[in-house]
Amino acid sequence: MVNTRSRRGLRLYRAAGSQLHAAGFDLLGSFPVHRPGQLEASLAAALNLRPDLLIVGGGDGTLSLAARHLAYHDVALGILPLGTTNNFARTLGIPLNVAGAVGVLTGGNVADVDLGQADGTFFADLVSVGLSGHVAATVRHDLKRLLGRAAYPATALTRLPRHRPFQATISTGDRKYTLTTHQLNIANGSFHVGRPITGDANADDRLLLAYSLGGSSRPALISATIRHALLGARRTREEPAFLAASELWLHTEPPLPLDIDGEISGRTPARITLAPEALRVMAAARPRP
Repeated sequence: MVNTRSRRGLRLYRAAGSQLHAAGFDLLGSFPVHRPGQLEASLAAALNLRPDLLIVGGGDGTLSLAARHLAYHDVALGILPLGTTNNFARTLGIPLNVAGAVGVLTGGNVADVDLGQADGTFFADLVSVGLSGHVAATVRHDLKRLLGRAAYPATALTRLPRHRPFQATISTGDRKYTLTTHQLNIANGSFHVGRPITGDANADDRLLLAYSLGGSSRPALISATIRHALLGARRTREEPAFLAASELWLHTEPPLPLDIDGEISGRTPARITLAPEALRVMAAARPRP
């Protein structure tokens, strides 16, 4: 199944099918998806064929939706990263070109990786509140096609002058943290807008990472957004910038919408938990020690 609305989906759909056939895959069906409303129906139709492997091409939103359908099911997800930022594929170390991704499907291993859950909704990469919610709701599809992952910080900069900081309280166990910020992220993976969050997080470390981006001032957020978009953040999860936990409660004042892997779903307050080994996925074979 390929989301042909994704940044590279339409252009690479036929090439992906040809390479899968050449690699020896017996395809039970083929599902090009041209409109967002078709994704759910196409996933259901594909799963009705009872495949061992469901190969999905698209961006993080498409892959997150597929992960929700496959969570705790005995069907492996194969990834063709055809989106704008491809955070989930980057976390799993999957090459961003079709030939390399098909190579993982033919020569890789099935891995059981973690997902997150925000009030019961599975997410593969990131749930966030703040400016990103406005960006997810307003970033233009044609801008993503033109600029790629730079479309997100570009849209964020246009929205920032009207955005107000909010107070967030994170509770985990007997610990409670309160901060004021424009942007708060809770990551399952190790990439955000195509850049590394840390150098030591991965998709099977049994941890969520909560961190703010830029603090409460607009200039600090602009600086942090540009720095992250250009360079990424190569800090370690033990640093004070991060709160690592397997379960947390998030309250904000005022209540805010949740941006779950680029889609708006639900609002704070929210319970956010780790779902360990929830998804079977084809990943690159690890070298033997």
